[in-house]
Amino acid sequence: MTNLSARDRIAFALDVHSREEALRWVDTLQSEIGVFKVGLQLFISEGPRLLKDLAERNVACFLDLKIHDIPATVERAVHAAVAHQVRYVTVHAASGPEALRRAASCTLQANTKILAVTVLTSFSDTDLEAIGMMGNANAAAHRLARVSFDCGVRGFVCAPLECASLRQELGPEAHLVTPGIRRLNPGGSADDQKRTETATTAITHGADLLVVGRPIREAPDPLASARSILNEIEVASSRNAS
Repeated sequence: MTNLSARDRIAFALDVHSREEALRWVDTLQSEIGVFKVGLQLFISEGPRLLKDLAERNVACFLDLKIHDIPATVERAVHAAVAHQVRYVTVHAASGPEALRRAASCTLQANTKILAVTVLTSFSDTDLEAIGMMGNANAAAHRLARVSFDCGVRGFVCAPLECASLRQELGPEAHLVTPGIRRLNPGGSADDQKRTETATTAITHGADLLVVGRPIREAPDPLASARSILNEIEVASSRNAS
């Protein structure tokens, strides 16, 4: 399990349209948040230049491209991410054993951690059945995480409530990353996410890193919301340690 500071256990999702907007968010939040996630939308808009901007601001980059391709292409893509000195880069566990082994080998001498995406938090059991995957989301996440672990991957993206069982199966070496973090009021909406939970629940179940976007970005006071989630992490971490 992690020995990261609470600040480095929040990854803010930079789901915005431009470099300028992304950097405004970084400048606003970096006192409370140490990791900033660059996904497909922003990377396609702005490219590798933004990764350099984040490095210059001394914040960690979570490059969330969910790479899923033939083994040679996965290997080359991960190698390029390592060259940009990102802290995390995602690949789909469904890319298969050879691609996962190659991805893991690219990071053996690097500070970049591979994160294998198991089952997207937007997927329900019904969605999985529709695309022909056997079992429920929890079973599928375990199956994909085990394949990835056996190929040398030690970081995994899963839903919050899958953390406890994955932690038990994979042990303290696993680095568990959970999107779908919400601060829902009764009757509130999780947007397009279906397997969501609070920061407190995720940490209690063994998560190492929480990906948070809308609960901060759409808050009346984003910095105050970030501080509140940071406090949740600190309190839950203390309880876990006791």
